[in-house]
Amino acid sequence: MKYFLTFIIVVATFVFPARAFSQSIEFDNPIAEQRADPWVHKADDGNYYLIATVPEYDRIVIRQASSINGLKNAEEKVVWQKHEQGLMGHHIWAPELHRIDGTWYIHFAAGEAENIWNIRMWVLSNASENPMEGEWKEEGQIKTQRESFSLDATTFEHRGKRYLIWAQNVRGGDHGTALVMSEMKNPTTLTGPEVVLTEPEFNWERMKYNVNEGPAVIKRNGKIFVSYSASATNHNYCMGLLWIDENADLLDISNWHKSPGPVFYTNEELQRYGPGHNSFTTAEDGETVIMIYHARNYKDIQGHELSDPNRATRARVVRWTESGFPDFMQNAGD
Repeated sequence: MKYFLTFIIVVATFVFPARAFSQSIEFDNPIAEQRADPWVHKADDGNYYLIATVPEYDRIVIRQASSINGLKNAEEKVVWQKHEQGLMGHHIWAPELHRIDGTWYIHFAAGEAENIWNIRMWVLSNASENPMEGEWKEEGQIKTQRESFSLDATTFEHRGKRYLIWAQNVRGGDHGTALVMSEMKNPTTLTGPEVVLTEPEFNWERMKYNVNEGPAVIKRNGKIFVSYSASATNHNYCMGLLWIDENADLLDISNWHKSPGPVFYTNEELQRYGPGHNSFTTAEDGETVIMIYHARNYKDIQGHELSDPNRATRARVVRWTESGFPDFMQNAGD
């Protein structure tokens, strides 16, 4: 892993005139109240699908619209519910919707009804043309080389190969979660080797909990970027960034770079607290990159942060620096 001390210069935030923003893409934020860990998939027909964690952690829901703003008032459908006993019986977290070789897949995390923190990664599939229709089939667990706490699986294709990146406890005990990557045989099976891309090492990744989780992939300007989230899911939650040259060996850790500081984090002036667990999609123009993420509009939480339901789904445009890096515009509102 390579760290660039000049990172803050390389991806320095550009200041855009307020007028330019007012004439650009605007979102009716929040896109969805009480929806965390949001993932928006834009289908080939232009429809957008939003899937996210619900505060009850007991079901998977999807909503569909012809625009990102349209997701706000779109009817939501429950497509799967937790088991009453045993596996997949609690903590239904962070579902992601993918269309792979003509089949829809949902990758998600779930604990056991009787052991709620025994969380692993699971997969559903659906052969229907529309993921709001048809039957969702349980494909089973994504098995990893380490049998430990694992969640937040995301998958992407690069040059004919499919990869999975996920969060997992790789050291045992209270060491928290690292991001791990492996090539895939198919959407439910890893082939290995399993490479640790990043572990919590900086202070901003270790606030209350040691956390690297919620990876999301965007390919642009000759690079593959992986955003991820760090620390506890309160106001300390924030986003970091990994990147690699698109021509490099993705499974060679020496080819990866990591930002020494967070790229998106709490901004009290904008009442944006604990932003993170994002996904990327494109606007209706098919070009503009849109970041979908969750945040709260207040800092103080009563009780445990996971018991607070008010992480809301938001959308914002991602700009790009002259050096080709994503600019998350930390000091700009949505």
